[in-house]
Amino acid sequence: MLRSRADELERLLEPSVKALGFNIWGVELHASRGRGRLCIYIDSPEGITVDDCEAVSNQVSPLLDAVGSMPDRYTLEVSSPGLDRILFKPEQVAESKGKQVDLRLYAPVDGTRRLRGVLTDVGADDVVVETETGEVRIEMARVRRARIVAHP
Repeated sequence: MLRSRADELERLLEPSVKALGFNIWGVELHASRGRGRLCIYIDSPEGITVDDCEAVSNQVSPLLDAVGSMPDRYTLEVSSPGLDRILFKPEQVAESKGKQVDLRLYAPVDGTRRLRGVLTDVGADDVVVETETGEVRIEMARVRRARIVAHP
């Protein structure tokens, strides 16, 4: 539910963010007791500064309020995805081939819900990660969260 809502918000905000010269890397929505938190990760080939985050925040905040897409009380966070970036989209996973990744799974595989290693192959529906104990092929539908590990 939150993922589909985050995707809707990304589609809503994308034109405004692009107009400022940035791309939305991903959107996360966190709910807690009447106060939501919306995290927007922006990126550009030149990198992201604090001023860039402020500009995006100032641009999208009135839009969010005008369309009533968020609860009355929410926190808006705008930042770069950072070096240890979350991989939100299939194309981001594909572009990360050869990099160290951390995968959090919905259900255990070989007794663990976490796989860490080098992303060696990316298929249409699955990925292969070379871990310390060997190669693991996992369907992307079983991955709850994928992240690049910049400093293993």
